[in-house]
Amino acid sequence: MNSEDLPRTSSSEENQNNDSSGQPNLKDSYNENTSRSDGESHHKKHLNKKKLFLLTISALGIVYGDIGTSPLYALKECFHGHNAIFPTDDNVLGVLSLVFWSLIIVITTKYLILVMRADNDGEGGILALMALVKPEKSSGWKYLIILALGLFGAALLYGDGIITPAISVLSAVEGLKIATPFFEPYIIPLTVLILTFLFAVQYKGTARVGKVFGPVTFIWFISIALLGIISVFETPEVLQSINPFYAVNFFIENGFHGFVILGTVFLVVTGGEALYADMGHFGCKPIKIAWFTLVLPCLLLNYFGQGALLLRNEEAAINPFFLLAPQWALYPMVILATFATVIASQAVISGAFSLTFQALQLGYLPRMRILHTSEEERGQIYIPQLNWILFVATIALVLSFKSASNLAAAYGIAVTTTMVITTILLFVAMRRLWKWSLPLAVIVTSFFLIIDLSFWGANLLKIFQGGWVPLAMGGLIYFLMTTWNNGRRNLLEKIRQQTMSLENFITEILSIRMIAIPGTAVYMSSNSKGTPPPLILNIKHNRLLHKQIVILTVKFLKVPHTKPEERILIEQPTEGFYRVIANFGFMDVTNIQQIIELMNKQGIKLNLEKTTFFLGRETLIPNRKKGLGMFVDKLFILMSNNAQRATEFFNIPPNRVFEVGTQVEL
Repeated sequence: MNSEDLPRTSSSEENQNNDSSGQPNLKDSYNENTSRSDGESHHKKHLNKKKLFLLTISALGIVYGDIGTSPLYALKECFHGHNAIFPTDDNVLGVLSLVFWSLIIVITTKYLILVMRADNDGEGGILALMALVKPEKSSGWKYLIILALGLFGAALLYGDGIITPAISVLSAVEGLKIATPFFEPYIIPLTVLILTFLFAVQYKGTARVGKVFGPVTFIWFISIALLGIISVFETPEVLQSINPFYAVNFFIENGFHGFVILGTVFLVVTGGEALYADMGHFGCKPIKIAWFTLVLPCLLLNYFGQGALLLRNEEAAINPFFLLAPQWALYPMVILATFATVIASQAVISGAFSLTFQALQLGYLPRMRILHTSEEERGQIYIPQLNWILFVATIALVLSFKSASNLAAAYGIAVTTTMVITTILLFVAMRRLWKWSLPLAVIVTSFFLIIDLSFWGANLLKIFQGGWVPLAMGGLIYFLMTTWNNGRRNLLEKIRQQTMSLENFITEILSIRMIAIPGTAVYMSSNSKGTPPPLILNIKHNRLLHKQIVILTVKFLKVPHTKPEERILIEQPTEGFYRVIANFGFMDVTNIQQIIELMNKQGIKLNLEKTTFFLGRETLIPNRKKGLGMFVDKLFILMSNNAQRATEFFNIPPNRVFEVGTQVEL
């Protein structure tokens, strides 16, 4: 703070701060400064607490939307869905015990306490974890295994992004059937209408409606907790299910059927991956505070309340969630549940956008058109192509499966597989990042793998009931990811082999008479060491050389963000030539204006309106392979032809671009 900013005191006030000798009263001055310092400190603490509170409320809707709407269908499917078990007292207490300990072990212990320690510069999610634990050298079996696991886990999350909106909204609207059979023919049309509206407004982003997500979800959690408390007071013996003996006894009494039900119990933890993936948006602390103070208690109270209702009335198994509500509260609960499921769906869709953004920045998907829907929040993006693919797939699921029970059969297998992969990658993090001893890492990983593989095995039994859908979708996306990544590496290697080094090129052109023209030429190149083919072709055919030439390579690193001062690396092989490497994290937004501003700060003076950008445009020719090799080449060419142009991706003004075409045989 400058002295001019401090409050002025009058001469009389100054005299009051002097003692009788005319010297300043240091004690009073000290007290004044101390009180002012304390006041500022108190103000900062107040602001920090306010910010933490707002982040915690915001996290409710985005982070816990998925897991928070599981009470709509989880217990219902255990006792009234496919492979349902009869709701005897022992079975109800056994299932509730499994629900309780699943939430404690999988969500609380594994994700909240352990997995969230593995943050990649503050970012989470399976791709961020993969990038964090991946070996530096891009070769070897360890690298390939970690890469394959990370990509397949990420691909499976797209299945979750399609099933969650379908099952959540459908289960909420099905509550109308409890009120009156009149609505039964309209369940599917209403669900399709709500989902259509949800996907249609995605282009506006979550910035405008995000502020209401947290408060609505807060009301949702309080409401389901109140319904649960009332029911638990009527039948308090339901709280005995906290004893793990009932879970063990459930398996002893029901044998293989009990194992089958475990696949349905898994529905209570399906939002676990969202906790980790959304860590970069909110930070660990707000997510943990929201879970321990509100989400976990409210979920448990509602599950216990549904269990208490089943202990009193076995016929309530048809829909224990909505039957918890008194008749007068049924319609309000259906409306609130619909809002909650729309918010949960929005969170999953936004997660799919974020995952896709990470994948294409890391080079596993072709460039797509990305719209940033908020000037303040860089994480809020909209990808039109992906949005409508998700929309078509979600509506297709609703029309095909027709009920939440049928969809529940398809739900779970993709998420369990991703959870198993997360545990395996976590073992690498324990050893490589945290330097845990091998015995400790093996014991902890084995404990969680036993839990994860139990859920995974139980969900595998649902493959023929619809579980194949997310697996097929994940397999397809994984194939597309690996096809693109391998194809790009092969293409870049082909181009590198045909490219001379920049040093040799400079030596060669210095011996040739050239026409120097004013201005700056920026040649964008994926190879930071070689000479871009457009530059060679321009010299070869036109014999023209701009006075200032910049060879620009944009690299996306395995870290989420890079510091602005570390983004630009500049070399000057000779006068008028610059080699510039722009480094970005896989969560950073890139555009040419930003790069030019960074270059200007480091001495390369560029004016966007007076700069010509030379870009290579390769015409790809498939090699004369047979069978799968030819198919993969043609698929890569198809993806490449439909990828977003670099001009649009980096926001380069089209009237400043000069494209030079070359043919490359794969």
